[in-house]
Amino acid sequence: MTPLLEARDVARVFGRGAARVEALRGVSLALEAGRSVGLVGESGSGKTTLARILVGLDVPSAGAVRFRRDPLDAQTPRTRRALWRRVQYVHQNPQSALNPRRRVGGIVETPLGALLGLDRAERAERAGRMLERVGLSRELARRRPHALSGGQAQRVAVARALVVEPEVVVLDEPTSALDVTVQARLLALLRELGDDLGVTFLLVSHDLAVVAELCPEVAVMRGGEIVERGHTDAVFARPRHAYTRRLLEAVPRLPRRT
Repeated sequence: MTPLLEARDVARVFGRGAARVEALRGVSLALEAGRSVGLVGESGSGKTTLARILVGLDVPSAGAVRFRRDPLDAQTPRTRRALWRRVQYVHQNPQSALNPRRRVGGIVETPLGALLGLDRAERAERAGRMLERVGLSRELARRRPHALSGGQAQRVAVARALVVEPEVVVLDEPTSALDVTVQARLLALLRELGDDLGVTFLLVSHDLAVVAELCPEVAVMRGGEIVERGHTDAVFARPRHAYTRRLLEAVPRLPRRT
């Protein structure tokens, strides 16, 4: 099966000389349609760097990224727009990622104009439907981000990503700033939307319980490398790598997925 989105032997180096840092070292990762993947590891393991490269927000120092076999290493503005139509990114902190000067409706509408070229009426209607789809009232479209709760802001960020009907959504620590109850609601929403809309998720998280809830597959990163990859249940039940075992030992109990 041809992967939807794939990194091959990707490296990323920041700085030079004594300040040189290898954030990624020969990382390969493929996402297949309908098989959401969790990307886990401690802070500084390279998770977010890889995620940003996969969505075109950063470029690798070596290696290649492909979407349906098409290389993304020589992107023009036109090809970047085509990529962002099919691959969307949800930032870790929605409050800082949402433009404070714009109202919620305008925030969700923005990619519809920039990527699909829809007119104002079409954008407003489609954005309103998507707000309802993520469990928010259309009335919320008139508010500004500062008037939203953390859970509402994260749902707006998800709505903005999904409104263009992408094939892949990369979620960078989507539950890290939410309390347990709001986390559970967001994860249930993501499962439902993934099934209904046919979206494949790459979930970047340090929280193994969150990954177990949403992703049938998991990749474990350490020091800029993927040290283990497999079915989530199997990896968490019988980890092969010592680093994965240490991560699991730090979790009192993982909920069983249904």
